[in-house]
Amino acid sequence: MPVMDQQIVPFLLLDRLEYRLQKGQNALGWDAQASIGTDYNKAWLKSEGEKAVGGSTEQAETQLLYARLISPFWYLQVGARNDARPGPSRNYGVLAIQGLAPYWFNVEGSLFVRGGEVAGRFEAEYDQKITQRWVLQPRAETNLSSSSDRARGLGGGFRDVELGLRLRYEIVREVAPYIGVNWSRKLGSTASLARQQGDSVTSRGVVAGIRVWY
Repeated sequence: MPVMDQQIVPFLLLDRLEYRLQKGQNALGWDAQASIGTDYNKAWLKSEGEKAVGGSTEQAETQLLYARLISPFWYLQVGARNDARPGPSRNYGVLAIQGLAPYWFNVEGSLFVRGGEVAGRFEAEYDQKITQRWVLQPRAETNLSSSSDRARGLGGGFRDVELGLRLRYEIVREVAPYIGVNWSRKLGSTASLARQQGDSVTSRGVVAGIRVWY
């Protein structure tokens, strides 16, 4: 019989598949991850994006990574990232760490390298159980970069911050519809570029969706 930590196990997490009711144009958003491998070594696929309802895809990002367990609950990830939207397609090298911080915060910290540009992203979320089925999840994300990418409307420095709060009901542990609110704001030179193009700097709205894992 094989040792448990050497068994190859597939995993899929559709963390957010949601309808975003917001000022201007409503949108569909997604954030998903899939992995396959042993406890120590995994191939990891990440996808996230947003599509305007009745319109075009506004953001689409895909990462393909190799992950290595470096300590209990923490994976070091290396690989590649492709941004199909917004603007011209961009490819990056990726170095990231993902896992559970003290007090059970889910944390992802990533570095992205392309030519002379170094960008970073930090994400954190926390599942607060209210009852056996109701779970409240606050979430925060911020992005920054060493240089601007005007073709995609992105400046250097801190680019944006996003905060969300979602309340889900676990029909079973693997399936949970949710409702919530989401707020985001462009920062610094990214906000200046948005104003020059007549775009909004701040976005807020109500979200409704489903979370599924297997």
